[in-house]
Amino acid sequence: MDTADTAENELDEVLDDLDVLLKNQEIGALLTERGVNTSLAIVIADGLRAYIEGKKEEAADDLGTAAEEIAARLGRPA
Repeated sequence: MDTADTAENELDEVLDDLDVLLKNQEIGALLTERGVNTSLAIVIADGLRAYIEGKKEEAADDLGTAAEEIAARLGRPA
């Protein structure tokens, strides 16, 4: 396995870990206490994964949706 494959695998593992953590009930409760919507955080993580994988249209869709939702929750125009 070359360095690029190793780096890609490490990124995949980190993003997989993030996905698991965001779906954990205890983490969800902590984030909710902070006013963070875990479903929205998962969409953002999906957008990050898509961007890192070079799927820029998918990333733009996910991250754009998240930005619009956050702006709406703050009472700001997107």
